[in-house]
Amino acid sequence: MTGHGDLVAELRRSVSGAVIWDRNELAGRDPGFDDRNFGAAALVRPRDAEGVSALVRFCAGKGLSLVAQGGRTGLAGGAATTAGQIICDLGAMNRIEEIDPRARVAIVQAGTTLAALQEAAAVHGLDPGIDLAARGSCTIGGMISTNAGGIMAFRNGTMRHRLLGLEVVLPDGRLLRDLTRVLKTSAGYDLKHLFVGAEGTLGIVTRAAIRLDPIGGSSATAIIGTKDAASALHVVGHFLGRAGTSLRAAEIMWHGFASAVARTLGIDSGELPLDAPCLLVLELAAPTAEEATQALEQGLSALWAEADIIDGAVAMSLEQARTIWRLREESEVIERLHDHPPSFDVSVPGGAIDAYVTRITEGLKAIDADYSPYVFGHLADGNLHISINTDNPPRERYRAIEDVLYAGLQEIGGSFSAEHGVGLDKRDAYERHADPVKQQLSRAIKALLDPSDMLNPGKIVGPGPETR
Repeated sequence: MTGHGDLVAELRRSVSGAVIWDRNELAGRDPGFDDRNFGAAALVRPRDAEGVSALVRFCAGKGLSLVAQGGRTGLAGGAATTAGQIICDLGAMNRIEEIDPRARVAIVQAGTTLAALQEAAAVHGLDPGIDLAARGSCTIGGMISTNAGGIMAFRNGTMRHRLLGLEVVLPDGRLLRDLTRVLKTSAGYDLKHLFVGAEGTLGIVTRAAIRLDPIGGSSATAIIGTKDAASALHVVGHFLGRAGTSLRAAEIMWHGFASAVARTLGIDSGELPLDAPCLLVLELAAPTAEEATQALEQGLSALWAEADIIDGAVAMSLEQARTIWRLREESEVIERLHDHPPSFDVSVPGGAIDAYVTRITEGLKAIDADYSPYVFGHLADGNLHISINTDNPPRERYRAIEDVLYAGLQEIGGSFSAEHGVGLDKRDAYERHADPVKQQLSRAIKALLDPSDMLNPGKIVGPGPETR
């Protein structure tokens, strides 16, 4: 068997110009959002697509499995690695190769961060039309591989809808180039969509063509207290249909989550309306900040009784707007309050949200009377993030919690995973809750493209290690 030192030496010879860290160097580095990310034998950072292809061919020849990593911000174990694996780190492939302001298209390498693309596009008055709290570290390749959504998905779609074309290295080392720059293409199977949301199990994304949208003027922010999600959706519907403005964000927080975050961050309850059962954060764009603020104020005044608004405040300063967004975006506070609390990411049709939250609250208390969910998310597209106020429960308890949260979702048209992917952590749920024919077809596609199960094995489909 090849020794570890020999393996690293062979990697250096096989992948020209790549940065390589052995397991000792990995041990001293930040693994990102998941402690399991750096369990591999070595990390290889190729400088271009040809280097990725060479690495794939090397691993295929040695019978080694390969896991692609970007910003390491995933929340479902999709980039987790084990001792015998190699990491393909795309961090060196971070160039924005081109921005075409007329066609409103950006050509970027997979390691480009979302924030870098946002900043480069803004120079031309454009935006990639997608935003995440992890914008400074999440990468375009990773966002494609998980079909990321974020706060603008209700208006602009998920990463699948922002993608025009891509370049991807296949499991046999071939380079598939389909960098289409146009929206309309009806020329046979649109194969790029196989790799969106595939979490690097079918190929490694190296470049992408991303749609850009005009930046919609200046914005204003408000936080509104409502009695339930239905009332909050009524408010959202009003601003979605308002001429002359554009709704950029509609985020919801239930009281338990908002109060825990505010308390931990030291946000004054007198500064924001925090006592309502639900809190809705709106960001509205208009030609000027003054027009956006006025539109929010007038709209909320007209809706106050009609939508049963309990309380509300329009941010009067940039600092106040930042405080409102801190309340929503600093969700890692829950990780500070509990040791590895069970966390979930579901999609629920808008009209079913209140009944769903009521059902899971009651179902969780049937498991443990002390259980109470922290619930928040992207209201306008029905994506709810849920954490449970407990510390790292044993496997059987975790599965019982999953069953409460996932029961009936498919029947009402929802999803047990909205934007975080399946990875390792939702493999068990995937097998128990995803449509069986979908699972069969997915396994067939994996077997066709990656018959040796080399790329990111154990994720989504196929055998994988127990994670809980």
